[in-house]
Amino acid sequence: MNLLYKPIGTVAGVLGGIAAHAVFRQLWRRAAGQDEAPAATSPDYGWREVLFAAASRARCSAWSKHRSTGAGCSRTTG
Repeated sequence: MNLLYKPIGTVAGVLGGIAAHAVFRQLWRRAAGQDEAPAATSPDYGWREVLFAAASRARCSAWSKHRSTGAGCSRTTG
């Protein structure tokens, strides 16, 4: 079962990243009312919006990677 841990973990991590991106886009649309989050180099937004977007994106990614790789693989592979 240890041979399956890395491939399953990799696939779960990629799927978790895709899910995190989708969750972040939905959260951003509801919170800010905009389709796209501001980029760090965008002159149209202030520090507050850019930092909030970066922190929210990082939190969604960290949560999904934690849940998909650790918990999912340990349940799947035993």
